Amino acid sequence: MKLLPLWTLIPAIALVSCGGAGKIEQREKQENPINPATKRPLIRSGSSDSGTPVAPGGNIAAGGAKPDLSIFPSADEIAYTNPDDPEAGVPELGDLLLAPKRGPWEESETIAKQRAMREGKPLLIWFTDSQTSPMCKALSQELFSTNDFGNWATENIVRLKVDSFVSKEDVQDMKSEEADDYRARVKEYNIRLKKRYKIMGYPSLVMVSPNGEVVGRYRGYKRGDSTFLFGQFKHSAEVSVQSIKGWHGSLEKKGYREWQDRKGRKIFAKLTSYSSGSGVLNFIEPDGTRSRTTESKLSDEDRAWINEQKKLRNLE
Repeated sequence: MKLLPLWTLIPAIALVSCGGAGKIEQREKQENPINPATKRPLIRSGSSDSGTPVAPGGNIAAGGAKPDLSIFPSADEIAYTNPDDPEAGVPELGDLLLAPKRGPWEESETIAKQRAMREGKPLLIWFTDSQTSPMCKALSQELFSTNDFGNWATENIVRLKVDSFVSKEDVQDMKSEEADDYRARVKEYNIRLKKRYKIMGYPSLVMVSPNGEVVGRYRGYKRGDSTFLFGQFKHSAEVSVQSIKGWHGSLEKKGYREWQDRKGRKIFAKLTSYSSGSGVLNFIEPDGTRSRTTESKLSDEDRAWINEQKKLRNLE
């Protein structure tokens, strides 16, 4: 998980007074300790990226060393949420992590990329025509349908299938106009992704790191080449792991870290607000996805880290 100080436990804040319809009338430069049970500060976008990377390997600083306070936001970078409904519209983190997987291969690029980012895994995109391409069918039979590939893929990558063919089963419950609209949207979706990833023909495969870096391209398939192609996938996944480490390192400077709940599920996100009174934490992931949870649902390591930060600021 990414190591990052509790932004909202900073004792230096800007006092904001609101009136009328919530307009900010003044902001004083004075420094005062946060009253965590009342107001919840939020970090504004566009904060500085100053700071140093956190050493990997755990949530608690080795040797009890104090974190570099220079990576905390300044008073001018803090704003207050609506005190009447500070978490309005923000989903519970547990609900996001419990979102059901739709099968070995995702069909939505958005969902697949969110999973890859959240799980810290590369994304394998398979461009196929399951109806008219013999080699697409051969690739599926000789590699993608095997237990060896399935077990490896489940542990190491996220899979996205982009199929140009719309089967009767896909539209069997739709009216004629709805089915036509669905086919048109699938066609447009395929064209857009093929253009983005420079795809020419089927089958084509692309391995992409969560930060969008393409680490492997594979075009075409010949019967009997499954072992060779599988080896290339494994190599690209290893390359992606190094890319992910560097990407995470750069985000750690901006306040991101890895968090874990009591069931061992992980999320790489930045803590944007914390209430000592209610124990509510708000997060944002690198792709902008927001979520919240309570301190009691976090791992023992994360809760220990929170307590350490509170002690550093005399907030206990």
